[in-house]
Amino acid sequence: MIRIILVAALLLLTACTEEPLSQTQSFVFGTRVELSVYGVPEPQAQQAMADVLQEFQRLHDMLHAWQPSELSALNAAFATGKSMIISHELALMLQEATQISQQSKGLFNPTIGSLIKLWGFHRDEFTPVQPDKEQLILSVKANPQMSDITLRPLSDGRYRASSRNFAVQLDLGGYAKGYALDHAAEILRKRGIRNALINIGGNVLALGKHGHRAWRVGIQHPRTAGALATLALYDGEAIGTSGDYQRYFMLDNVRYCHLIDPRTARPMQGVQAVTILTHGKRAGVLSDAASKPLFISGTQGWRVAATQMNLPEAMLIDAQGQVHLTKAISKRLEFTDKNTIRKIE
Repeated sequence: MIRIILVAALLLLTACTEEPLSQTQSFVFGTRVELSVYGVPEPQAQQAMADVLQEFQRLHDMLHAWQPSELSALNAAFATGKSMIISHELALMLQEATQISQQSKGLFNPTIGSLIKLWGFHRDEFTPVQPDKEQLILSVKANPQMSDITLRPLSDGRYRASSRNFAVQLDLGGYAKGYALDHAAEILRKRGIRNALINIGGNVLALGKHGHRAWRVGIQHPRTAGALATLALYDGEAIGTSGDYQRYFMLDNVRYCHLIDPRTARPMQGVQAVTILTHGKRAGVLSDAASKPLFISGTQGWRVAATQMNLPEAMLIDAQGQVHLTKAISKRLEFTDKNTIRKIE
C-alpha cells in the first residue's frame, strides 16, 4: 500500500542507537499506523504504544461512517428527522469540526457523507461508479452544513443532537485521524514518553527528538514510489497530506478521488496532493482537516485558503506535477530530486 508519508525508511530504524528505539504497527481508520518511541525501556514503550493502539481502535469503532457506530446511529437519526443523545466527546468533536468548517468557508464539510457514499467511497474496496446526475444536483441543492446541526447540553454531560436538514450525513474521515494523533500524544506524555513519532496513514505528529536530532520524515511522491521531499519535524509539529492517489478509482482514464468538492458534488481534479505543516495544541486535528480546503480550492485558490486556515507552511502539487510552495515551507523541505520544478507563491 502506497503511504502518504514515508517514515520507517527515512529514520534508519535498523541502525544501532545508544538509547532504545521501540516500534509497532497496526491497521486502523482504514490505513496503516506506525508508532516509534525513543529513549525509554522497551516494556514501558510497548505498554504505552499498546494503550495508544487501543485508543485508536476505540475511536475507529465510535466514528465509523458506514458500519454500526455512534456516528452511523446519529446519521440514521438525522435522516429521519429525529434527535439523538450523543456522548460528550462526540459533541465536542462536532463543535470543533464546525469551527474548522466555518473557517474554511464550508470547503471542509463533514456533512457530505451521502455524497461520499454516492461516489462509492463508503466501502473497503473502491470500484468505478458514476452517480446519477440528478442525485448530484439534489445533493448540491440540499446544501448540508455543520451549522445545520444543533447540540443541546444535558445535565449528565451528554448532548442531544438534531439537524434541521435531513441531508446531513456525517463523515469524519477528514478529521478522525488528526483527533487520534492529538489523543495519542496525550497518552504518551502521561506514560512518561517524551520522544515519539506517530504516523496515521500520512498524518504524522512528532514529540521531542530522535536522539540528538529531530525526527525526519518524507513526503510521498504522488505518482512514483519514494519520497518527493523530506523535512525535519520538531517537537509538537504535525504534517498532513491530502492526495488523489490512495483512495481513488479510474474510469475512462479519469481519476476520481475521495476528496469531493461540496460546491459541485464531484471529486476534485486538477490537484495531485497538498501537504501542510501545523503547530500547537491541536496540531494533529489541523494536519488532517485543514489540508482539505486547500486541495479543494485548487491551483487558483489554494493560497487564499491557506491564509484563511492560517497555514503559512503549505505545498500543492498540480495535475502536471509542478510543485507550488509557500515561502515558509520552501525553507523546510529538501527535495530528493534537485531538478524538481518548484514555484514559490
